[in-house]
Amino acid sequence: MRKSIAYFIIIAFAVMLCGCYGGKAEPVGETRLMLDTVCSITIYDPPDRQLVSEAMELCEEYEKLFSVTIEGSDVWRVNHAGGAPVTVSDETAQVILAGLSFGGISGGLFDITIGRLSGLWNFKGTPSLPAAQEIAAARDTVDSSKISLTGNTVQMADTDAWLDLGGIAKGYIADRLASFLKEKGVKGAVIDLGGNVILVGKKPGGNLWRVGVTKPFSESGELLGTIETGEASAVTSGIYERQFESGGRIYHHILDPRTGMPVESDVVSATVIARSSMTGDALSTMFVLLGSSAAELLGSVPGFIGAIVVLDSGEVLEYGKVEFTRR
Repeated sequence: MRKSIAYFIIIAFAVMLCGCYGGKAEPVGETRLMLDTVCSITIYDPPDRQLVSEAMELCEEYEKLFSVTIEGSDVWRVNHAGGAPVTVSDETAQVILAGLSFGGISGGLFDITIGRLSGLWNFKGTPSLPAAQEIAAARDTVDSSKISLTGNTVQMADTDAWLDLGGIAKGYIADRLASFLKEKGVKGAVIDLGGNVILVGKKPGGNLWRVGVTKPFSESGELLGTIETGEASAVTSGIYERQFESGGRIYHHILDPRTGMPVESDVVSATVIARSSMTGDALSTMFVLLGSSAAELLGSVPGFIGAIVVLDSGEVLEYGKVEFTRR
């Protein structure tokens, strides 16, 4: 699945698990390449391999709804409808509605109509800098006010505009998978969708989960520190993960819809702990888009727990209620 403003592959943290689960059976897990990244699900209590597979299959079903590139997906159908109304699933309607809400909170910088623009930038294989005229043309199509959402009917007023839900879709999927596992009686699990991590229930041994926050630009994956948390989601967005150099300048994957170029702010990376992975997705991206001033928005977002933000000066800022230990 293509990510838009934020692409969270190779995320800036890893959940660190150690010890057995109170003497119970060994955990079971599975890893698959989905959502354009490596996704893994591990269940600790009770370990159920069939349930892991069912959760993976559910993840694939969501990808078929939200993908920009899978022909026939809800998003693909909207983008190729030529402005005609399209009936989408309840799930897609929910993600679009959430995207519009986060767009309002961010003052328009988080915009789910960034599809034409994000599609120009390639950070895989042999990256290349889009032509200025292409960027200008795509930038003019970014305007979420052109989206009409009535129930499950979506219509784009600008026939050239494309949806891209990649900035929050993985978070939504992670949330839904966590709900699925809990409904099935799971008391301890870790869902990692390319770095959108949800910690379900209790850690083995009953202690808090520990989440490692990677030091930005560290080639060896050196940790900046660790966060201890109970059941929650952890998402990081940073300018150092997807980037390339051209003409002596570094271009990263978090795009400014106003310019069509990688955004320039004082935030290098933001790790957000929240009740919802979708909330973490959006907030971590907002920190990079808006800079440290995004902290003013935290009180207006339900489910926010805490954040660790690294500035371009190297200063580390802590927000909310989070136990962070520097290395």
